[in-house]
Amino acid sequence: MEILRLGIDGQLSVDPSDVETASLDFGLLTRGQPLAVLHPVSAQDISQVVKAVYGSNQGMTVSARGHGHSINGQAQTTNGVVIQMSGRKGGNKPPRPRVWSEERYVDVWGGELWIDVLKSTLEYGLAPKSWTDCLYLSVGGTLSNAGISGQAFNHGPQISNVYELDVVTGKGEVLTCSEDENTELFHAVLGGLGQFGIITRARISLEPAPKMVRWIRVLYSNFSAFTSDQEHLISLHAEPSNQKFDYVEGFVIVDEGLINNWRSSLLSPQNPVKISTLFPSGGVLYCLEIAKNYHESTAQTIDQEVEFLLKKLNFISTSGFTTDLLYVDFLDRVHKAELKLRSKGLWEVPHPWLNLFIPSSKIAEFDKGLFKGILGNKTSGPILIYPMNKNKWDHRSSVVTPDEGVFYLVALLRSALDNEEETQSLEYLNNQNRQILRYCDEAGIKVKRYLPHYTTQQEWMDHFGNKWDRFYEMKMEFDPRHILASGQRIFTPTFPSSSNMPS
Repeated sequence: MEILRLGIDGQLSVDPSDVETASLDFGLLTRGQPLAVLHPVSAQDISQVVKAVYGSNQGMTVSARGHGHSINGQAQTTNGVVIQMSGRKGGNKPPRPRVWSEERYVDVWGGELWIDVLKSTLEYGLAPKSWTDCLYLSVGGTLSNAGISGQAFNHGPQISNVYELDVVTGKGEVLTCSEDENTELFHAVLGGLGQFGIITRARISLEPAPKMVRWIRVLYSNFSAFTSDQEHLISLHAEPSNQKFDYVEGFVIVDEGLINNWRSSLLSPQNPVKISTLFPSGGVLYCLEIAKNYHESTAQTIDQEVEFLLKKLNFISTSGFTTDLLYVDFLDRVHKAELKLRSKGLWEVPHPWLNLFIPSSKIAEFDKGLFKGILGNKTSGPILIYPMNKNKWDHRSSVVTPDEGVFYLVALLRSALDNEEETQSLEYLNNQNRQILRYCDEAGIKVKRYLPHYTTQQEWMDHFGNKWDRFYEMKMEFDPRHILASGQRIFTPTFPSSSNMPS
């Protein structure tokens, strides 16, 4: 009741539909019922609520929720307020993106979705440099993790392309931070899993937006050739733009059924090659997905540039598929597939995803144990695999990555279905995830989990390694009562006794 009486410009809701929405996330693996949901219109709204919770002895917590794309309840709370950063409700609304075209950056609300950032910047012929595969995620949400896609080898993750942040700390302070101001907070928040503050504004670096994209997919039956070509392509990051691709990703195909999956539908039916004829005896194919941006002014040379780059690759010569599309359509390709799955009732199901960073030196061993071992020929969803350059990641951020110059993302993006097929059940996929992690541990593959989820602080300490002490220091400074992002289960909230309460 104390919080409900706060004089805020946004809306603090106890409406059952708001509470229900805030109690769920994309993973559908856990539920956390909040006491109330705040729809803020400013950093001041958030500050007031956080201050009230910080000074309370009611054992409450605060969690920021963007588009709700977390997997394991990271944006939930069972005894507190969920701050619904994304979406605009009521008369007053958060600020719209503001583009600074000459300076080439944009200021955006922390709950803004990347698709809306893109639309705003394209009006000025500009676009952010680094993306996530799905644009229907919030700016604050991806910056709290890292934000990665096929451009990361070239521009680094999204957290490497931020100039400035406004943050509401766990004490309710509203602080601006950057390389020059509140620097420690700036680097802690980037990839900090929401532990030190709620991002209310981010200043994002921009570049001239291309008009078109040449999108290419080619297949490999040999894993060594596949990874060698991927690592060759990302090694070109310092070359002029006409001598490198702008996007490098890849995925694994362990059975032909995956070909018509939402990530790989471009290989069929337009592709004249019968995919089944390409499958090796091991039953695994690897798809290299690459793209090159261009403008009308360079359309005449795009064919030669692509041909030159492809000549150096060792893919199955008959497997190539190429298409040209608008830049915005390329970036937003996953959402269109999502809409298709939603129409079939295949989207709002549990998603026991597992995202791993694998050191390059161990990727062949991982391939042997996972793709040719544990998984068999049933995947229940796409499996991404592509390398990144560690020198594009700022070591001062809170994110942890393997200690090698090149490391891979392996993302098992599975969906659990209740269709009496054991290999697609939630229990089976969760057990398989545990088996994968156990295999890595026993094989000495020092993985780091992306979008991490652990249940004990010791596991978190192991995850952060030599960054833990600094992480803990920053937590004690900016959220000393551990009221923020309790759904991550890194710290246990602490509360003052009533006798110590401020008057």
